[in-house]
Amino acid sequence: MKKKFVLDTNVILSDPKCIYKFDDNDIHIPLIVIEEVDRHKKGQEQKARNARAFAREVDELRKKGGLANGVKLYTGGKLFLTVVKQDEKIPLGLDLKINDDLILYTAFKIGGIVVSKDLNVRLKADAIKVPAEDYKAGKVQVENDKLYSGHNSTYVTKEELDEFRGNGIIKFKGKHDNEYFIIKEDGNDKNSALGRYSKISGGLVPLISNQATWGITPKNAEQRFALDALLNDDIKLVSLVGKAGTGKTLLAVAAGLAKTLEESKYKKILISRPVIPMGKDIGFLPGSLEEKLDPWMQPIYDNLDYLFGEHGGMNQQWKMLVEQGLIKVEALTYIRGRSIPEQFLIVDEAQNLSTHEIKTIITRVGEGTKVVLTGDADQIDSPYLDCINNGLTYAADRMKNESIVAHIELTKGERSKLADLAAKLL
Repeated sequence: MKKKFVLDTNVILSDPKCIYKFDDNDIHIPLIVIEEVDRHKKGQEQKARNARAFAREVDELRKKGGLANGVKLYTGGKLFLTVVKQDEKIPLGLDLKINDDLILYTAFKIGGIVVSKDLNVRLKADAIKVPAEDYKAGKVQVENDKLYSGHNSTYVTKEELDEFRGNGIIKFKGKHDNEYFIIKEDGNDKNSALGRYSKISGGLVPLISNQATWGITPKNAEQRFALDALLNDDIKLVSLVGKAGTGKTLLAVAAGLAKTLEESKYKKILISRPVIPMGKDIGFLPGSLEEKLDPWMQPIYDNLDYLFGEHGGMNQQWKMLVEQGLIKVEALTYIRGRSIPEQFLIVDEAQNLSTHEIKTIITRVGEGTKVVLTGDADQIDSPYLDCINNGLTYAADRMKNESIVAHIELTKGERSKLADLAAKLL
């Protein structure tokens, strides 16, 4: 039997093509949802663009017939603009002056399933015995309650390990291209090496040299994996996921400086991050665009200060490179519509981006550009994103089998003992 799905506003604002993601089932849009979408259509943020895109999509469908009676979708289902008549059978606890409750009441009346990214709406639905579910499109499929980490361990014989050190390869059948491995001798964990699975080579290959990169030496195996991916010119997209203090941004910026300023592999470094506040927003900031962005970009400036100090230069030396255009730090708001060739692009705090936003960024990339996504899936500030539907996790999962892509999860904190304890215990 066909199902009836009643969509909440947040589903439409996250994906303007959502009406085509329910196979041949029928889609019902309550009238109040159209009104809410209309209130979000002004502005340049992604929500506003999605609201306008959805309105255009539905307007095209409206030309095929009346939405009140349902318009056929190419998926086989129908799209309805639904208005239900209120009667005395209003479930206890619902207040139809509240928009969320009106959406729930619509589902209650037509026998539909509410689809919402808002957990509280789904909880309310349970209370009045209306079926409800999260919007699944864009969510990562989790195996054994664990996301793909990008690294693993394997055991080999002593002879195979000796051959790896001598010839630089062990024949090995891996699951994901560019997955990293701690290669241990069977029965002797202390005898080990690090390698990367390469489908092209047909086995495990050694990592790039363990030398300092722009004054930074990796402190653990995960950081060595990360630096190998960052310094490998054949890998065009690197995603680094990990808790605070694991070195994600520092390693990415260090690799970018080395590749751009020392090797001249890229014309410049472009470092960007979404402008999303943690906690209560303090409102508009005075000054020029650069002055407005300074508070948001301060974590990047801190890393640049530290790296130039470690590299033997003056802490503020990077500002001259900014003036020369070799380093550019900007907000992600201005990346739409651009083409970015021959640049080392770092997108920090990428866990706060939606799947659509991450696609928008990566599709801006021109020839010769490398993209590095960094973030912590446990520190999401966007209200409708979580650890399995944010853009960072989504990109890492969907592209993990590609030969030009690598993903590494960093778990060991190296910032300080206190920071590591806080990340684990608080």
